[in-house]
Amino acid sequence: MQRPPFRRRKLGRRLRQMREQAGMTIEEAALALDKKRTSMYRIEAGESRVDVHLARSMMDIYDVYLPKLLDEVRDALEPGWWAKYGLAGLGYADLESEAAAVREVTLSYVPGLLQTPAYMQVVFEADQLRRTKSELAKQMEIRQIRQGRLTDEERPLHLTGLIDESALLRLAPSSALMAEQLEHLVIMSELPSVSLRVLPADLGIHGGLTGAFTLLEFTDPEDPDMLYIEYPTGSAHFEEKADVQRARVLFEHLCTKAMSHDESVALVERMLTG
Repeated sequence: MQRPPFRRRKLGRRLRQMREQAGMTIEEAALALDKKRTSMYRIEAGESRVDVHLARSMMDIYDVYLPKLLDEVRDALEPGWWAKYGLAGLGYADLESEAAAVREVTLSYVPGLLQTPAYMQVVFEADQLRRTKSELAKQMEIRQIRQGRLTDEERPLHLTGLIDESALLRLAPSSALMAEQLEHLVIMSELPSVSLRVLPADLGIHGGLTGAFTLLEFTDPEDPDMLYIEYPTGSAHFEEKADVQRARVLFEHLCTKAMSHDESVALVERMLTG
């Protein structure tokens, strides 16, 4: 089952908090709003759309006025920028678009936000999911739009990319494509929004080898951090505090084993010249 969009789920939480602060049960609210209880559950879970008229009725019934709520309702009704591409499985783009910071562990590839177009094309073409030329072009365009957040002056996305050295060892600079990708890593590492950390090859077996994962953090303290894991046949999102905390502890542990940002950049530069 596809998850409701981030903004709609956030609005649903806001509406549930309003109801609870008004001291009303979901059954009482449903009766007052002429809704079924199941409809109220779907609204508060972000599964059903809420229009401005319903939001105004809720504020009247809950005896509260939140000027920004109607703006949140309008935002939740707007489709995400990625929707126009008509591709399935873009739930991560929804989450990342709302995130303030991303901490990513990658084992086999350079993080998507740091990939050149030529490198990302090779990665997409190596995927078991067969794409048409049009689908491939759309996927690449979406990823490049996502990369733009790293240099967005008003709302930058902060990335900490923890990369296993084995991913870099595949980038033999004898290949023009790979040399371009290594040079791009050096350039991107100069951004204040990017921290590059490499797990050295001589580290041997480490906890990160169990699989790549991404932690997403949000500006609003009411939005819980999320754990995102991609696997060969799909992906999963976790909001449970225990799951997110375990991933956070593992990430921080791996950071103690990784090279510093400056050491990591120096390694990439040696690979370019060596």
